[in-house]
Amino acid sequence: MPSEPLVADHVLEFPGGYTRTTGPVIGRFLTELRDGRIVGVRTAEGRVLVPPLEYDPDSGDPVTGEYVEVGPAGTVTAWTWVETPLEQHPLDRPFAWALIRLDGADTALLHAVDAGNAKALEAGTRVRPVWSTARRGHITDIAYFAPEVTKIVSPVKAAYRITASRSLTHFLEGIRRGVFTGCRCTTCDKVYVPYRLSCPECGNAITDEVELPDTGTITTFAINNLPDPRAPEVPFVSAYILLDGADIPMIALVGGVPAHEVRQGMRVRAEWVPEAERTLSMSNIRWFTPTGEPDAEL
Repeated sequence: MPSEPLVADHVLEFPGGYTRTTGPVIGRFLTELRDGRIVGVRTAEGRVLVPPLEYDPDSGDPVTGEYVEVGPAGTVTAWTWVETPLEQHPLDRPFAWALIRLDGADTALLHAVDAGNAKALEAGTRVRPVWSTARRGHITDIAYFAPEVTKIVSPVKAAYRITASRSLTHFLEGIRRGVFTGCRCTTCDKVYVPYRLSCPECGNAITDEVELPDTGTITTFAINNLPDPRAPEVPFVSAYILLDGADIPMIALVGGVPAHEVRQGMRVRAEWVPEAERTLSMSNIRWFTPTGEPDAEL
């Protein structure tokens, strides 16, 4: 008895290629592929089979011989991802084998889908065929399917110049000096900040300028959890602050206190950047910090 199994290598090969006839149904399907079309065949029950078959797989009855052009777009019904393609695969990069129900068909066609990555593909993804350059009447005349374009990324850049009004320029000049410049309406006696040239309540021109202190009271606030380069930390608080002597609040950041400790009525003071670093900008105020005073009644 031999101690090792006997092994012999065999190769089955058709050097000139294996030739077989397609029959009228598959032949029609492949001919249409060569011409850049996809067709199915209708059954006696009215279903459209793609790829076409000679017999209805449900009833076993012969198909009607009525060919129906379908697609070319379709919907992925199921798929499996191929991370490492083999030499005989249709694509040399990761792709999916997918069952695709073409528009107008009642059955699904198995073919490759080039989706770029597995996350870009799911059941319900709409795909379209990418045709081979040289078609010869073979299933590979469809090189692969690719997802329909559902979004594009376009670079956007808008360059523009803002011209500040006279009233805003005057207010920012005060901010650069470390002063809040407001104004008083001589008709309704309301004090507004930032400085403006007309009263929003009575519409009269304003000429009475008022310098306000950099202390105030938080009237309402919001806790923000998205990063902001101006904020001291995340989460941070943006608040409406009623400066002492003003009749309307202004919005600003709040720092120097945990976000969950900020409250309505909290007394705060502006924290200014060093005078040498100031410009015509609200960034001259880092944020408002608590003064330690008792809360004010709103």
